Amino acid sequence: MTMTKTYSPSINDIERRWFVVDADGLTLGRLASRVAQVLSGKHKPGYATHLDTGDHVIVLNAARVSVTRDKRTTKVYARHSGYPGGFREETLGDLLARRPEEVIRRAVKGMLPRTRLGAQQLRKLKVYAGTDHPHEAQQPELLPEAGAIVR
Repeated sequence: MTMTKTYSPSINDIERRWFVVDADGLTLGRLASRVAQVLSGKHKPGYATHLDTGDHVIVLNAARVSVTRDKRTTKVYARHSGYPGGFREETLGDLLARRPEEVIRRAVKGMLPRTRLGAQQLRKLKVYAGTDHPHEAQQPELLPEAGAIVR
């Protein structure tokens, strides 16, 4: 009988790359699911569920992201401070006008694990409303399409 061992990448095996994606005209949910996949490392052959094997992602033009149907007026982000009368709600359109980076961050956060690992993966996401970003030193590559294999 042959014994096989399951491969688990060590910290030294994990290679981090930087990708950049232009959100101009892309649908919010489809963009968020692709970014979440890259942040968690599911696009790599050495993916492990218990380790952060993902890459860094820079999202540009967050203010120009597209949403389908009438979500700008019907999708509502709600929160409560815990105090009486502390309920606040804001539509997607209002949040896009005020803080477009937050819209993409929240969409991606909802697609990552609700654990410390998910928080660690979310820290590798950098979102900017315009086209400029301070990460030129990392030499980011364009993010391949969803069907493309990265390595």
